[in-house]
Amino acid sequence: MAKRVLTARIMHETNTFSRVPTDMAAFRRRDFHLGNEIPQAYRGTRSALGGTFEAADKYGWTLIHPISASANPSGKVTREAFDELCATLIDAARAQGPVDGALLHLHGAMVTDDHEDAEGEMLARLRQAIGGAAPVIVTLDLHANVTAAMAEHASALIAFRTYPHIDQYERAWQGAELLERAMEGRAKPKTVIAQRPTIYGLNHGRTQEGPMVEALARADRFEKSGEALVVSICAGFSRADIRDVGPSVTVTGDGDEKRLQAIAEELMDFAWETRDYNSATLLPVAEVVALAKEGKPGDKPLVIADYTDNPGGGGYGDATALLKDMVEADLQNVAFHAICDPEAVRAAMKNGLGRQTLTIGGKIDPLLGGGPLTLAGEIACLTNGQMTAWGPMGGGVKRDYGPSAVFRVGGIDIVLITNNGQANDLAQLTSLGIDPARYHTVAVKSMHHFRAAFEPIARAVVLVDTGALCAEIYTPELFTRVRRPIYPLDTQG
Repeated sequence: MAKRVLTARIMHETNTFSRVPTDMAAFRRRDFHLGNEIPQAYRGTRSALGGTFEAADKYGWTLIHPISASANPSGKVTREAFDELCATLIDAARAQGPVDGALLHLHGAMVTDDHEDAEGEMLARLRQAIGGAAPVIVTLDLHANVTAAMAEHASALIAFRTYPHIDQYERAWQGAELLERAMEGRAKPKTVIAQRPTIYGLNHGRTQEGPMVEALARADRFEKSGEALVVSICAGFSRADIRDVGPSVTVTGDGDEKRLQAIAEELMDFAWETRDYNSATLLPVAEVVALAKEGKPGDKPLVIADYTDNPGGGGYGDATALLKDMVEADLQNVAFHAICDPEAVRAAMKNGLGRQTLTIGGKIDPLLGGGPLTLAGEIACLTNGQMTAWGPMGGGVKRDYGPSAVFRVGGIDIVLITNNGQANDLAQLTSLGIDPARYHTVAVKSMHHFRAAFEPIARAVVLVDTGALCAEIYTPELFTRVRRPIYPLDTQG
């Protein structure tokens, strides 16, 4: 008889310092599919759900797929939204069950009005519905704030191993293979967790250089030796004022639990010893604007990343400090992605193509990253904001940034979007008639994910600090709910 497998994708990375609450409308704007909409959206893509459908075909599973929902990183998820997401998942498990196992794709850093550990709560509710015997395999973001509750209620936790995250498809297949073994009784996975008292570490998860690279290499050796089924290393998401913020190591096996714990502790010791390593250098706005004046015709573009207004970390995506200095410096041949400003887009849509004056950006919190700018220019393009992301992080999945416009001010083509999102795919520009490889300078709002698509076309990459919401400031008055003592708030850690 075919095994019945429950799958779902429910993801949110919660920046608890954001003043923008995350309700169901936020999920529906970004990625929201129910039931039979899901195969059409994900089959044939190199995504987590794409891999899951392929695995179901290979193993002959009957797949129950009630929901795929992802909201752009922002403030706490509302009580109503969380309960609706959980109910959609769990009601399907009850109505279409019994299930033999589950393969879920979660983020691991969701915080709600009521639950600091939203994924732990979700998994606990699921366990109540399906019982303790069915294996539950969960893939997580590399920036998950993993908790003991997640490790308790999931049979295995499998974290991404790349940043930028380009291995969701591979991790889904890894989870599917383990789930099949567990459902057949060839493995009985159990997961343990290790943590240390630090808000950040492992070079914030960067997998190009530094301690995360070494930690993952050690994890590979433990898996290949057979000592562990899965070793997952998470750098954590530091923009969350919760008790269990920070890096973690989870180890899954079906053998000696003490040995599994020893492996986790060994890797966490390494994370603790290297917690100060940070390969990112942030430059002031004036310095990067000066760099943008350099170069010669025919050069590849200089790519400037606004690190602190990163929508992928909960930034508002409307900081104007960098754009303001670019306009004042009269920079030429610049592509700027993006200012998230639904009000400005509506005005552009109403006015149509051509010359107009718009007030853009800086409206959510003008004290962070610069206030609104009133600029005269030309609307050169208007679209519905829908595109397909074919780049390394996209995998052929469709995206929707809502009504969008290109606002040409002097020599700067400014992308205006309705639905917030960081730049990590070239199609976010090419779908608006902008070929980023042809520009002298390309400015994006992103910390690191932009590198997957934009670094290959760049002559150089620089990071800029605009003083926006995602600035890496760690002070006791900001973090009031974390476990104490903790590094760097307490020097003794």
